[in-house]
Amino acid sequence: MGGSFCTDRLVQMTTTKTPTLTPSPTGKTRDGKTTRDAILRAALRLMHVHGYHATSLDDVLRESGVGKGNFYYHFRSKEELGYAILDQIVAGFVERTLEPCFADPDGAPLRQIRCFLDRLEQAQRDRKCVGGCVMGNLASELSDVHEGFRTRLATVFMAWQARFAAALVAAKGRGEVAADCDPGAR
Repeated sequence: MGGSFCTDRLVQMTTTKTPTLTPSPTGKTRDGKTTRDAILRAALRLMHVHGYHATSLDDVLRESGVGKGNFYYHFRSKEELGYAILDQIVAGFVERTLEPCFADPDGAPLRQIRCFLDRLEQAQRDRKCVGGCVMGNLASELSDVHEGFRTRLATVFMAWQARFAAALVAAKGRGEVAADCDPGAR
């Protein structure tokens, strides 16, 4: 009877799925999503200030209060973490800066460009100009040495350029910019 109880209990333990909770530095437990988010927040802050190459995995773990096992549950490598951070930065940039300014196809094109530039400036003011532009920093540090990062960064910069070009074409059509303005210039 004792053997069957152990076997039954073992089967129950291996088939019952319970969320893995990770202790946080504040003493509260957190689930997988908040653990992943803590890693991303810590890594983003560190990489924004120090750069990708100067930020070690140990720095991220210390800052996030997450152990290596939990890190590797969410990310296979520092590179995969970098991709996740970059994807998060790009999505936030498009959602909070690019899309709101250029969402109205009938909006005043120069006002759209001004909106975009004002949002970039305000983002720098909010950070007291510490660390510069995280996308710009990553682009200058990684785009020449890492194809995966270069490709991801290029997509957002191409979207940015396309929005500006479309707005300048519209402004040119309205006579709001000089006739010799070349919206496709790079």
